[in-house]
Amino acid sequence: MITGTHSIVYAEDPDGTRAFFSDVLGWPSGDAGGGWLIFRSPPSEVAIHGADPEESGRHELSFTCDDLDATMADLAAKGVTFAGEIGEQRWGRTISMVVPGGSQILLYEPRHPTTFDLDG
Repeated sequence: MITGTHSIVYAEDPDGTRAFFSDVLGWPSGDAGGGWLIFRSPPSEVAIHGADPEESGRHELSFTCDDLDATMADLAAKGVTFAGEIGEQRWGRTISMVVPGGSQILLYEPRHPTTFDLDG
């Protein structure tokens, strides 16, 4: 039986990215050995999107929040920068967070029901 998901963030600055997840996002972690931190993430859900052949096999990581403006203000106070402007999508309000090493992770406030409160 599948008991969870394991996501991987590839980073040019893994130590800085780990510090971002720990110090900025406040996610608890465990040491998998040799200082290799694995973070406990908030509840998750998986969406399946159609893809053209050149996109097939591509995966994406996004973070959700209840209030994009408040979350951005909180993260900005901790030194987080954002790329671009807030996007208004049919499915939610979006912005990309810049993490150490220059990668970006989408942050969004869903406009659709989430599965976070489903039983089972």
